[in-house]
Amino acid sequence: MADPYARFNDDARRALTRALREALRLDHGYVGTEHLLLALLDYRASPAAAALRELEVSPDRVTSAVRFIIGRPPNQPPIEIAHTPRTKKVSQLAVAEARRMKHESIGVEHLLLGLVREREGIAADVLESLCVTIDCARASVARLHEQPRLLAADAAQAGASFRRTRRLRATRSGKAPRRRRRHNG
Repeated sequence: MADPYARFNDDARRALTRALREALRLDHGYVGTEHLLLALLDYRASPAAAALRELEVSPDRVTSAVRFIIGRPPNQPPIEIAHTPRTKKVSQLAVAEARRMKHESIGVEHLLLGLVREREGIAADVLESLCVTIDCARASVARLHEQPRLLAADAAQAGASFRRTRRLRATRSGKAPRRRRRHNG
């Protein structure tokens, strides 16, 4: 049988390994989408981490959200750790995103887009709570790849949509949205 991860580049494979470490660190007996998200954030030099930073998603906020949603199970070492069906689906969506972007290999940025597209896992819930949409994530990844042809028409709309969504949520919660400082120079 062919390796389902044959087209995954070294960074993407490392992210999957880091996801396993995250699951072990949190004493979880499975590798879920939340572990993959934490792994992407942990690999700071990756395009996925850069895209998440651009979207103002920090490792601390994600870790707090994951712990809030899942909690910390009793300290029982798992016998065998497997990827959840949603994590496997994220891998399939990452392949589709790479194909959509006309990329030969699947990288961590495609895994990030797969996480956002999946829409039902814990990582998707966390990203949604942080106002990350597929349009925003695609635009950020496209900017990082310096491929303005990809989503050129959507990039401006995604940025505006992201800001609008944050303002709307902030208004509903009674908090003023944080403004990003612009640095000249």
